[in-house]
Amino acid sequence: MIQETDPTAVQPGDLDAASSPSGVGTSPDVPTPDVPSPGSPSPDVPSPDVPGPGVPTPDVPSPDVPAPEIPDPDVPSPPTASAQAEGVGVARDEAPDLTEDATLEAALEALLLVVDIPAGEELLATTLDQPVSRVSGALRRIAARYDLGGRGFELRRIGEGWRLYTRDRFAPYVERYLLDGQRSKLTRAALETLAVIAYRQPTTRSRVAAVRGVNVDGVIRTLLARGLVEETGTDPETGGILYRTTELFLERLGLSSLEQLPPIAPLLPEVDSIDEQL
Repeated sequence: MIQETDPTAVQPGDLDAASSPSGVGTSPDVPTPDVPSPGSPSPDVPSPDVPGPGVPTPDVPSPDVPAPEIPDPDVPSPPTASAQAEGVGVARDEAPDLTEDATLEAALEALLLVVDIPAGEELLATTLDQPVSRVSGALRRIAARYDLGGRGFELRRIGEGWRLYTRDRFAPYVERYLLDGQRSKLTRAALETLAVIAYRQPTTRSRVAAVRGVNVDGVIRTLLARGLVEETGTDPETGGILYRTTELFLERLGLSSLEQLPPIAPLLPEVDSIDEQL
């Protein structure tokens, strides 16, 4: 006998077959990894913060590395040591070449015009970077040329130095130019220096300076210009120029000789004590 079944009844196997698209029974539940399909949103996975265009970057501290200094074009840079060394010799590089004797003699004349005291040959040679023998020969040639040319001045050797002087035969005109119209009184320093020379003559500048305790170069130049003192040779021991009073000195004081000067020895130190100070 065949049992009739209800076509509408659902069998258990039919449920499984209906749930499977291929009509094959399902396998046990095995978890599968979640793989995103194309076009589906990706899961929330943290990613490094990369700033996009126009977004300011955060201040991240960097190691202390000094940045290179960019020189300002408007500010001059300090000279280097080599540049400074080169700058020292600029004036010497621009000086004339003294190879020719005529140029050397001209350079010596320029120096002799500005010296206050006779300049030694070694000092002149050092200044010009020349051998002493060459400078000595040039000085003698200059002196001979002045003598032969009848110049109003001469190059004279005094002691160990050389200096330019006016010719003795033109002294009256020089005195007239310097003394005519002079009515100014001598300063106290000039009077003191003149007194020392008058009582210790002939004497040198160094001895006069030792008595007064100050430099007397400028004062003696004034007395020479006034015609109150004059040069009278050199000291054999020191080579310094000796000075003495002139006839004009006696005339201005109304004296006929130096013996008429009043005694002043107690007011001045002895010559021996002056020599000890020099």
